[in-house]
Amino acid sequence: MPRDTQALKIIPVTTRKHLARFIRLAARLNARDPNWITPLTMERTEALTPKSNPFFDHAEVQLWLAVRGGRDVGRISAQIDALAPQAPGRKTGSFGLIAAEDDAAIFQALLATAEDWLRARGCDTAQGPFNLSVNEEVGLLVDGFDTPPMVMMGHDPAYAGKRVEEQGYAKVKDVYAYVCDPTADLPEIVVRRVRRGLPAGVTLREVNMDRYEEEVASLTEILNDAWAGNWGFTPTTEAETRHLAKALKPVIEKKMTLFADIDGEPAGFIVLLPNINEAIHDLGGRLLPFGWAKLLWRLKVRGLKSARVPLMGVKRKFADTMRGQLLPFHLMNAGRTAALSLGYERFEFSWILEENLPMRRISEAMGATIYKTYRLYEKAL
Repeated sequence: MPRDTQALKIIPVTTRKHLARFIRLAARLNARDPNWITPLTMERTEALTPKSNPFFDHAEVQLWLAVRGGRDVGRISAQIDALAPQAPGRKTGSFGLIAAEDDAAIFQALLATAEDWLRARGCDTAQGPFNLSVNEEVGLLVDGFDTPPMVMMGHDPAYAGKRVEEQGYAKVKDVYAYVCDPTADLPEIVVRRVRRGLPAGVTLREVNMDRYEEEVASLTEILNDAWAGNWGFTPTTEAETRHLAKALKPVIEKKMTLFADIDGEPAGFIVLLPNINEAIHDLGGRLLPFGWAKLLWRLKVRGLKSARVPLMGVKRKFADTMRGQLLPFHLMNAGRTAALSLGYERFEFSWILEENLPMRRISEAMGATIYKTYRLYEKAL
């Protein structure tokens, strides 16, 4: 692309007006992409407001805008999470929420600004993008641009990864999104595992919405235990889980949020989240004046056809037992059966680390295939 020679300025986001510009920019940059879905402005504002998001309780975050000729042309965040793992003798910070016009100079200025901020706080390595943490949207989309993202997943222009790599960043990890047709017959390997029924002492149950807070606490405990060995694992605080659970409560389908108990102890769970991106795709991020009516009609009357599995886990003490190894298949099959009864026709399992072979094998055993790849980058500072 021809390079705009007007002076480029990087300004910190310090006011509500700045934040509003920061949030709106991504939609403008992706306006010509038919697969772009603008997140709800209300949700994005809450996520990036320290008083509203418990992530800020244990993290330092700074946002910036790139401005050229009075026009916003890029954005980025930098963050240091006190709960994130650190290698001995190293301090890693991260960048995120990166979006810009297809111009190397803009990417260079944004990333250099984030790097300087991290370096000034003692970091010797930058990783990203994390929006804002490893427990949220991660990576830049590098494959699978031809379909819209599902709920709480990202979407980027094809040039973004190249522009980041031009600034000295190299791949550190890929994560995958798998897609599955739940209406298809289950593979024989899954049928064999579930046909005999649940092992002795194992029960499956729907989330109890009357004890929602207790259920959220159980989910947090299982999640932090099950995922503790994963690359980049950062524990989710109860405050963060409660915050997310509160936001998702209106759209949760109790039949698709399941717990597995072993001898009466919560041992595993699965969450199939209705893909509300189907319902907001043409709202432009706005619920007023008529967005609420459209959203409610699409959710409650027309219904959604796709769902995402963002969370699933089995406690490690059960994972290597026969009962524990069967839990993912029973949870997935029960979730699939419930979703089919509600009219769902498409699932996504995401995101899954490239080296998480057990989860990849389970997904593939359910008939799922990789259809999107997101890349995380790293650079020494």
